[in-house]
Amino acid sequence: GRDVVEAHYRCCLYAGIRCWYPHLWHQISGTNAEVMPAQWEFQVGPTEGIDMGDDLWVARYLLERVAEDFGVVVSFDPKPMKGDWNGAGAHCNYSTKAMREKGGMEHIEKAIDKLSKHHIRHIKEYDPNEGKDNERRLTGCHETSSIHDFSSGVANRGCSIRIPREISAQGYGYLEDRRPSSNCDPYSVTMVIVKTTCLED
Repeated sequence: GRDVVEAHYRCCLYAGIRCWYPHLWHQISGTNAEVMPAQWEFQVGPTEGIDMGDDLWVARYLLERVAEDFGVVVSFDPKPMKGDWNGAGAHCNYSTKAMREKGGMEHIEKAIDKLSKHHIRHIKEYDPNEGKDNERRLTGCHETSSIHDFSSGVANRGCSIRIPREISAQGYGYLEDRRPSSNCDPYSVTMVIVKTTCLED
């Protein structure tokens, strides 16, 4: 696993994918082993708007190409193996300029309130099968919320929207939408979040 992850990270750096990697601010956002056997995570961003989708699709392509060289098959399925362990999500850290400035917590809370009113619409956009794939992952167990209910909280990995503890303490920053599935279309995720939180639609 680690050889694939590190080769993929280098490919993303070379390709100019906008990510954060520890101690190398400008390219890959982070990588780590996950709970399920042979499961790894990589993070794209921070980036703006539609660039997020571009970078994630290219990063996925690069991962599949690198995996070929190692004789490994990649799955983006949100629950590729049944069992008592976590699935795979594409958590989305989201902010607007107002959220990142002093007093931004008020704007974060307003966005969460708007998101709470459109839970079903978001679930349908967060996987390519309108929630059917994510239903196997969002069970309310294994650091997920239930697909049927909206919830939010500070430092709570078991809710739909999480406000990281440090963001809550400083009073501004971003929110984390934990509902998107690992096989999501990032353009759909970006579109529905902006539509709900910024366009009053």
